[in-house]
Amino acid sequence: MTSEKFEFTGSHGVPLAARLDLPESRPRAYALFAHCFTCGKDVVAAARIARALTDFGIAVLRFDFTGLGGSGGDFGNTDFSSNVADVVAAADHLRERFAAPTLLVGHSLGGAAVLAAAHRVPEVRAVATIGAPADPAHVLHLLEGSRAEIEQRGEAEVVLAGRSFRIRKQFLDDIAVQSQAERIAQLGAALLVMHAPGDKIVGVDNARQIFDAARHPKSFVALDGADHLLSDRNDAVFAATMLATWAARYLPEQPVPEEQPGDGFVVVSENGESRYGQQVTLGRHTLTADEPRPVGVDSGPSPYDLLLAGLGACTSMTLRMYARRKQWPLDHVTVKLRHSRVHADDCADCETRDGHIDRIERVIHLDGNLDADQRRRLLEIADKCPVHRTLHSEVKITTTETPPSE
Repeated sequence: MTSEKFEFTGSHGVPLAARLDLPESRPRAYALFAHCFTCGKDVVAAARIARALTDFGIAVLRFDFTGLGGSGGDFGNTDFSSNVADVVAAADHLRERFAAPTLLVGHSLGGAAVLAAAHRVPEVRAVATIGAPADPAHVLHLLEGSRAEIEQRGEAEVVLAGRSFRIRKQFLDDIAVQSQAERIAQLGAALLVMHAPGDKIVGVDNARQIFDAARHPKSFVALDGADHLLSDRNDAVFAATMLATWAARYLPEQPVPEEQPGDGFVVVSENGESRYGQQVTLGRHTLTADEPRPVGVDSGPSPYDLLLAGLGACTSMTLRMYARRKQWPLDHVTVKLRHSRVHADDCADCETRDGHIDRIERVIHLDGNLDADQRRRLLEIADKCPVHRTLHSEVKITTTETPPSE
């Protein structure tokens, strides 16, 4: 699994911190995970479930609600409706940048939020809840000791899970008018309800109420022996495995690739669609190549574009492998490349002194909390990527012709 960190604008107009967990291959679907009340995107259950889902080819976006974790804004200004709007904003960002989520997953109050948000994300085909309350008002029992003060003064500092949060009366007013049962009945997507029978935070009867309110298709899985936060790794992995297996029925079908001969060849042949258009076959993958205008019609990358793509991909992969082995905090790598032809006498450190030489400019952008020595070392490692070495070494190309067909 690889992860990409970024921010998007939430319902209050402030940046929300997000993390997209990606499978090793192209995702078959995208999921959105909403965490529990006052938790964060990096809570153990969220991280473990996201990791397990990526094993099934599902990319998972998890984020911090407004005022929590690494997100901006004031938690005291939020309520259940703004949490739902944050879920919708996250789905909108996924749609714009990657692909719309077809699976929504919510833990605890996050489960109530995805149930409420599902009808505002038209691409959703499946919704799963984990330890979710049937009514968002269930969280009010956590505020019992401060509820009178909130009603009288308009706000109060409340200690939840050892941390202090400001809760305002608008939160109470908003959560009291949520028509959750109606939303569940009109969900319009397949539903999976997962709940631990021994959940001491949100009783298992909430699962029964959600299940009874929903229409088919619906399923229930008992997380026997688990606690509310799925703090045991085995419980989180079991929940994710069951979730992924169930969701596979409702997510887009994963294409079955055609078997390709494992001869290691890249095959290039004219595609007949333009004067210089080419079809490039690389095992199970197909690309188009062409010359840019005005020589060609620019229906695909040029040969030099493909050369730069190979060098750029190799550079980025090599840096990722090295940083992972060193356990360095490298969040994201971007490599920009450009090819040109220059006069040899304009290159002070080139051995060739006459005519023209090929010049490749490579600019590497490293995101992450790296120190100066780590950044310097990564730039050195970039020169050790296999494609870079190939371009700098002696290369012998043998050319033969296939026998004429009889």
